[in-house]
Amino acid sequence: MDTRKMFRSFKYAFKGIAHLIKHENNAQFHFVAAVLVIISGIYFQIEKWEWLAVVISIFFVFSAEAFNTSIEKICDKFHPELSPTIGKIKDLAAAAVLFAAMSSFIVAIIIFGPHLIKLLSF
Repeated sequence: MDTRKMFRSFKYAFKGIAHLIKHENNAQFHFVAAVLVIISGIYFQIEKWEWLAVVISIFFVFSAEAFNTSIEKICDKFHPELSPTIGKIKDLAAAAVLFAAMSSFIVAIIIFGPHLIKLLSF
């Protein structure tokens, strides 16, 4: 195993994460949401299984966002003019992010809903 090659691949992956969060508005929104969810999880002292669902949800959304961004950039690079086919491809990629975000939102409601109701019920 070539450890230099392995570390280089990690370096590129972290560069991709930094680019995603620094330059993509939706990823910035997801980042803020993830931070708020993590803070809420600490505040409400959620269970271990709940943390598992939260962490999987967060990484699922960021993975979908990274794939969506990649697909959009490839489409823009090789087909910069308007095209119904490229538009459909981009819409499908965006739909994947929406699915991930919706499922994460449902997880958040299931986990944090009871805590919030209890907190707001004086």
